[in-house]
Amino acid sequence: MQWKEITTLDEWKDVLEQSAELGQVVFKHSTTCPVSANALNEFKQYLAGNPNRDVDYLLIKVIEARPVSNQIAEDLGVKHESPQIIYVKNKAKYWTASHWAITNEHMTAVLN
Repeated sequence: MQWKEITTLDEWKDVLEQSAELGQVVFKHSTTCPVSANALNEFKQYLAGNPNRDVDYLLIKVIEARPVSNQIAEDLGVKHESPQIIYVKNKAKYWTASHWAITNEHMTAVLN
């Protein structure tokens, strides 16, 4: 399973709207942070295993797409952190985790 990278506010608006029909898992990643690199590896392991196929998976690079990252925090009422994973359902935050709490096991327990 793969993720889609979103880079624009219009793409984020579409994702938020789509969450009313299908859950959206948003991974906020910092390309300069070793903790984020570790969390990205955990995310990749989850997707390579047996991920929930009834949701879409998205990646936002927080430095390169700062306006998108900030809008996500504002729209969902979630304090910005990176790395951060947010499960969005019905246009709202359903679950979130950050930093070392982003593990393959944790994602499996929540998303599956």
